[in-house]
Amino acid sequence: MLARLMRIWRLGIKELYSLKADPVLVALIVYTFTIAVYTVASGAKFEVENAAVAVVDEDQTALSRRMRDALLKPFFKEPVLIGASEMDRAIDEGRYVFVVQIPPKFEHDVIAGRDPVIQLDIDATAMSQAGNGASYIQNILLQEVAAAYPSSTGTAPVSVVIHAKFNPNLKSEWFNAVMQVINNVTMLAVILSGAALIREREHGTIEHLLVMPVTPTEIMLAKIWANGLVIVVAATLSLVVVVERLLGVPVAGSVPLFVGAMVIYQFSVTALGILIATVSSSMGQFGLIVMPVIIMMNLLSGSTTPMESMPEGLQYAMQLSPSTHFVALSQAILYRGAGLSIIWPQLLALAGIGLAFFALARLRFRKALQAAQ
Repeated sequence: MLARLMRIWRLGIKELYSLKADPVLVALIVYTFTIAVYTVASGAKFEVENAAVAVVDEDQTALSRRMRDALLKPFFKEPVLIGASEMDRAIDEGRYVFVVQIPPKFEHDVIAGRDPVIQLDIDATAMSQAGNGASYIQNILLQEVAAAYPSSTGTAPVSVVIHAKFNPNLKSEWFNAVMQVINNVTMLAVILSGAALIREREHGTIEHLLVMPVTPTEIMLAKIWANGLVIVVAATLSLVVVVERLLGVPVAGSVPLFVGAMVIYQFSVTALGILIATVSSSMGQFGLIVMPVIIMMNLLSGSTTPMESMPEGLQYAMQLSPSTHFVALSQAILYRGAGLSIIWPQLLALAGIGLAFFALARLRFRKALQAAQ
C-alpha cells in the first residue's frame, strides 16, 4: 500500500512539473482567478445603474419638474427632455432604456382628486435594468406625488417592511464574485485534468507509463490530486485576496470547510475531465466536447439563475451534475454561514457522483491503455 501511494505521489509531482513547463496553462490559471474574477464581479451588474432615461413633459408644471428631477444618479443618468413625437424612434434606436410620459394637466388632475396616468415605455432588451428600473421609477414618481400633495394619495392598507439578509445592500458584485470563483473552478478542473491526459498521448509519454510498474488507477489518481491541488490553492487565494480584500465581499462561513468541500468537488470534476479525455482523440476534439459541458454545468447549476426557475425535469436532470451540489453548498457556507450539519447531503452527493465518474473514467482509460499496448 505504501509503495502504491509513493508511486501516486511521484506521478503527481511529474504532473506539477509538466504544468510548470506549460506557460500558457499557468497564465490561464493566474488570469482566471485574478483578473477574470475581479472584472466580472465589478463590471457585470444586475441592479439599475446609469440607466438612460428620457422624459416627455407635456404638463410643464412644478410637480412634473419635481418628478423629473427625482430621477437621480447613480441609478439613472440625467433625464433628457424629448418631444412626444420622438418617443417611438428613441426607443427603437436604443438611445434610452426608459421614457416617462407625463400627460397634459397632470398636476391639475392630481389636485382635483382624479387618477391621472403616467406612461412608462421600457426597452426590455436591457432585461435586468428593465425589470428593476420600472419598479424604481414607479416608486420614485409615487413618492414625489405623495410628498407634494399628501391628501391626493390614499393610505395603503398594508405596510410592507423588507429585510434583506446576507446581502443587505443588494450589491450584485457580492454574488458575482463568489460565483465567478466557483464557475472558474469547474472550468479549470475539467480542462487541466483532461488536457494532462491528452498531452501524455500527443507527446508520446503514455508509452513510457505503459512500461512502468503503475496501474491506470494510480495514473488517474496522480493527475487528479496534482491538478486538483493547483486549482484548490488558486481558488482559495482568489477567495481570500481578490474577493474578500480587493472587492470587499464578506465571507460569512468557514473558509476551511469550503476548501474541504472544494477538494471533494475537485475529485468529481477532474474525474469528469479524464473521462472526456478518454473519448477524445486530440486536444482540439477534447476542447469541442468540453465547451458545451462546461457551459451547461455553469449556467444550469444555480450559479446564474435559481434552480427553482428551471423546468422541473431539468432540475432533476441537473442533480446528476456535481456543479449543482457544489454551488448549493458554497452559497450555504459563504453567504449564510452554514456548517457541516447543513451541507452534508450535498457532500455525499458530490462523493457519489465523483466515484461514478472515476469508475467510468478508469474503465475507459484501462481500455485505452490496453489498445495502445
